[in-house]
Formats: sequence, structure tokens, C-alpha cells
Amino acid sequence: MKLKLLSTLVAGAFVCATGAAQAELSDGMVKIGVLSDMSSLYADVGGPGSVIAAKMAVEDFGAAKKGMKVEVVTGDHLNKPDVGSTIARTWYDTDKVDVIVDVPNSGVALAVNQVTREKGKAFLVSGAASSDLSGKACSPNTIHWTYDTWMLANGTGKAIVKTGGDTWFFLTSDYAFGHALERDTEAVVLKNGGKVLGKVRHPLNTQDFSSFLLQAQASKAKIIGLANAGGDTSNAIKQAAEFGIVKAGQNLAGMLVFLTDIHALGLQTAQGLIFTSTFYWDQNDGTRAFTKRFVAASGGKYPTMVQAGVYSSVIHYLKTVEALKSDDGTQVIAKMKATPTDDPLFGKGSIRADGRKLHPAYLVEVKKPSESKGPYDYLKIRATIPANEAFRPEADGGCALK
Repeated sequence: MKLKLLSTLVAGAFVCATGAAQAELSDGMVKIGVLSDMSSLYADVGGPGSVIAAKMAVEDFGAAKKGMKVEVVTGDHLNKPDVGSTIARTWYDTDKVDVIVDVPNSGVALAVNQVTREKGKAFLVSGAASSDLSGKACSPNTIHWTYDTWMLANGTGKAIVKTGGDTWFFLTSDYAFGHALERDTEAVVLKNGGKVLGKVRHPLNTQDFSSFLLQAQASKAKIIGLANAGGDTSNAIKQAAEFGIVKAGQNLAGMLVFLTDIHALGLQTAQGLIFTSTFYWDQNDGTRAFTKRFVAASGGKYPTMVQAGVYSSVIHYLKTVEALKSDDGTQVIAKMKATPTDDPLFGKGSIRADGRKLHPAYLVEVKKPSESKGPYDYLKIRATIPANEAFRPEADGGCALK
């Protein structure tokens, strides 16, 4: 497959006369690469919506008015680490991309993380979840922005065990993300006095969950933990409903659920599902204003937390490049970590030395159909988890960076 089919230049560079603000920028411009799943199970979670979010961030930053030329390029990693790393190398070596953003799929993100470190560039992870990105695989060139498996496990898993869901069976996507989410959730379940009765791993993007669900059903665990995401989560929940699993007394725990999943399932099927998120479009005036513009640009789709994270990370990146008057990846990431974050979607936050971005998380519940007042009015916030509690303590991650 020709690489040009995977990486296409998005029209709409912000062009102006070269001025002092870009005097020290490589090639006189900043080039942002949105590397995502554009065609498969995570396309609605990130994909074209992440491109929209990145372009909105460039616009809101006011690049053209500030004398900066910014371009956005896009690539489809096809959920394959070798494809993702090949695109990253080509972008860095040939296309002069300065920063890669998004990358839903932890296997791909871990590969891109290594390439970025080798090349001294910048990587802002919004889509991938593995907490290893700020743990054993941490890098001076990477910031893990939106959420991670430790946060999901401690938000959703702890809440469920504390309310009586103390026996679990895991239905796990068989790659780096699923393994990390299962690992982190199992640790929380055991720490809080629960038991894991079994686990089974399924192929990424499988269409038939029947054999896996039968094993979960036979375990008689109170909670079936879905350590998967996107289309896999939606298909598992739909097929569990067909098997009558919830009606028979077991409950599903969506360990990573997005607004797009609720939309695909419908409130009738998804009502009562509890999960953890770091962004919801109807939180406040800032999130609602962003969403109104995003919906107009996306043809009616509402933003996920991954897409919100792309916007937030690109805003902070561009502010830092402007302050440094440089797009050197290692220097920019160091400066981003040293600078408090503040944007309308995540509010005020900070970035630790291990690359973990800190902000609050929210334990949410899917509304009943009778509670919804309009389009995408799907969630209610049950609890706010403060930033200092939402993510793994830095000392526990195993990151060698100081």
C-alpha cells in the first residue's frame, strides 16, 4: 500500500508573511500530524473528528494573526503498529512534521512513542489508553493527555466494587490496551476486596462475541468487565442483551465507553451503564460552545473526550511553541510540562514529569430514555474525581524520568 494513501495533506494551511514569531521554527512553519483510525472501530472516537478538533484549536489559537504558519496533515494507522510507526518516521524524516497527536490504539501509540523519542519530536496522546505511556514506556517527548487505563480502572472499577459488584469476569480486547485495562482494573478489584472469577480475550474488531459471553455467563460473576472500546464495546453490549445476560442478574461494566457508543446503542439498551470520562459536552458553557461549533463542522456529530483532548493538547502545544519561538520537540515538551494548562474543555490543569496530564475525571451514568431532554443528552454526572485522585501517583508508575 502506498504511503501517500495513508497520509494526506489537509487543505487549509494558515498562511501569512513570515515574521519574527516563526523565525526559529523549522522550515518556517509548525506541522501537526493527526494520526488516527480513520476507517475502522475507533473512527468515530477519534478519526475525522480529531482532525476537526485540531483545526479548531489552530483557529482559536489565532495562528495566522500571530504570524505563524501552521499546517495539519492526517494519516490512517489502520490499527497496525507497523503502519503507524512507518507513517511517523516518514512524517518526521521527509514531511517535516513537528508533532503527532491523537493515536487511538495503544499498540500503535507505544510504537509511535518510541519513534518520536528517537527523532526528538513531540507526541501528544489523546486516543490511546495504556497507562504504560506515563509508566514504564514514559518518554521526554510524549505527553499522555486525556485519560488512561489506571484512571478508568480506579474510577469505574472502584465505584462498582464499593457498591456490591465484588465478583468479576473480564472480556478483554487482545492487544496492549485491553491487557493494560484488564491489569489495572483487576488490581483495583482485588485491592478493594473483590474477586476475579475468570477472563477471556477476544480479537480486535471481532463481530461475534457469543462464545466469549457464554463463558462470562457461566462464571456467574456479578460483573462482566468489558476491557475493550469502540465498536467492540458496542457489539459486546448488544449481544449481551440478546443473550439476556443483564436480565438474568449479571451486570456489564464498560471500562472504556464513549458518547458515540451510547449513541450507537441507544438509551433503551445503554441506560444505567456506569463509566468514567474526563469530558462531557454538556458540562458547562465552555464545553457547550465548543460542541456547537464542532457539531456544525462535523455534520451533526458530537465530540468525544478523545476529540476534546486533541483540541486541548494542540492549544497548549501552540501556546508553548509561541512562547519558546521554537518547535524543537524535546524543548517544547519540557516547556509544556513546566507550564500550567488552561482551556475551556478541561479547565485548569498541569503536566507531571512522567508526561501524565492532570485534570478531573467524572463518574457518569447513562440516563433513562425518559430523562433525556434532547439530542445527545445522554449522561448525568454522579461524582467528580479530583485531578490528584483521578490518575496514578507518579511514584507508582515506574517512569525513569525525573
